[in-house]
Amino acid sequence: MILYLINRESKKMITNTVKEIKEIKEYVKHTYNVNCLLDRFGANTKLKKSSKGIYNVAGLSLMPSIKFCPMSIKAGCFELCLKSAGRGRFNNVVNARNNKSNLYNNDYDLFMKLLRYELELHVVNCYKNNVNPSARLNVLSDIPYEKTDIFNEYEEIYFYDYTKRANRLEECNRINNYKLMFSYSGRDAYLNQVGKALDFSNPIAVVFRNTFPKYFLGREVFDGDLSDIDNSTKYNKVIGLKAKGSLAKNSFNDFVVA
Repeated sequence: MILYLINRESKKMITNTVKEIKEIKEYVKHTYNVNCLLDRFGANTKLKKSSKGIYNVAGLSLMPSIKFCPMSIKAGCFELCLKSAGRGRFNNVVNARNNKSNLYNNDYDLFMKLLRYELELHVVNCYKNNVNPSARLNVLSDIPYEKTDIFNEYEEIYFYDYTKRANRLEECNRINNYKLMFSYSGRDAYLNQVGKALDFSNPIAVVFRNTFPKYFLGREVFDGDLSDIDNSTKYNKVIGLKAKGSLAKNSFNDFVVA
């Protein structure tokens, strides 16, 4: 009898959760025109390439802003952002990113509930397909999700991101399932961030216009355009990335190294 009551109560909780999520999704669709937050099916070419059949990488792409990327002005990368690269040139993609950003800014609690729900779906789908779940929550942003409990809640997910905020490195390095890579810029106003990042072993991503040098910042350079997941484990190395997007390729900004 007790077991029956427990099971019945558990089923009631599950039903209530499903009902709540359904209502949230309907509200979010009607109010913000957001169908889902995560790309879980390989729409982002780089995330799909990173998977290598071993992982399935889910990505969250918000529209870059000073709020979401507070170091982007000092680093000189705001105008050169990858928001304009690849599918980011298309209006439907731009609109989708803007809509998700509006949801984050105006209904943060609902945003996080929906994000948690989609991460759960991601885990279930990965296990069904016999691959490891991975996620990048800052595809085009630099939000300190370590201030939430989301990494502890989903210990089975391998999270990774790039950041331009050196003050995130120490705290994030204490999280077992979150790997953070630092993003370089040679701008004078940003060099203090680079100096702080060099105190840690985190990989440092550098965008090069031409061929990669063998060493940069006193660290060995390797080709980072093959897999972000591999990049996240290259401690004490520089991740060489080729300039992408027409703005970055033709830029003489210090963010892109000649």
